[in-house]
Amino acid sequence: MKKEKLILVTNDDGVEAKGLKSLIETVREFGKVIVVAPEESQSGMSHAITTKLPIRVQTVKKEEGLEIYSCSGTPVDCVKLALNQLLEKKPDMLVSGINHGSNASVSIVYSGTMAAAIEGGINKITSIGFSLLDYSGDADFETAGIYVRRIIKKVFMNGIEEGICLNVNIPVGKENELKGIKVCRQTDGYWQEEFEKRIDPGKREYYWLTGYFNNSEPLADDTDEWALQNKFVSVVPIRIDFTSYSRMKELKKWKF
Repeated sequence: MKKEKLILVTNDDGVEAKGLKSLIETVREFGKVIVVAPEESQSGMSHAITTKLPIRVQTVKKEEGLEIYSCSGTPVDCVKLALNQLLEKKPDMLVSGINHGSNASVSIVYSGTMAAAIEGGINKITSIGFSLLDYSGDADFETAGIYVRRIIKKVFMNGIEEGICLNVNIPVGKENELKGIKVCRQTDGYWQEEFEKRIDPGKREYYWLTGYFNNSEPLADDTDEWALQNKFVSVVPIRIDFTSYSRMKELKKWKF
């Protein structure tokens, strides 16, 4: 008899997010699903963990093949708590998302969605982060679900090298409008932040973060931003090791 797979699901948009519900519906066909997601939006929290407050967990749903829990902490808290307290064994896969909005290029640094996937990779779990390029709370995830299913099937079939996780971004559009899947690299770019100075009803000053993404290599056709702009689903394999090996040799010459 084939062993049932155990899949851990999380996100950063919160336990009630439409993207999470779409991801749950998609992955249920692959095995037993345990969901541990933030009780409210934790977008932009990156790899933050909670150290100065207690973390609380509530049961949202329990039924055959599915358990859903909400967590008062960050996406990484959700993963850590699941692995340490809520799961009886290490999951066969961790999936995070489906995020409302892009996590391509440098956005991965700020993303709670991808931080959760990276935390899975740190714990030697096959992990994938999924994002749809639609920030609307009522985004249409039908096409995204098709690609999520396709990618998960391939990952279960072929496996991923230990220490690697996948950053998957999906353009907006119907299935027949997308051109397929493109494996690519992370775009070299940055967010140009701009803080708007505002006045609240109490006449006190405050600042609101705005800005825009600056693509440093708009003509490069092997990047995730190029793929997305050209209606491909981008798949970027992410290394958890931040070491710049190319610089190590040079630094050793400095004779500290």
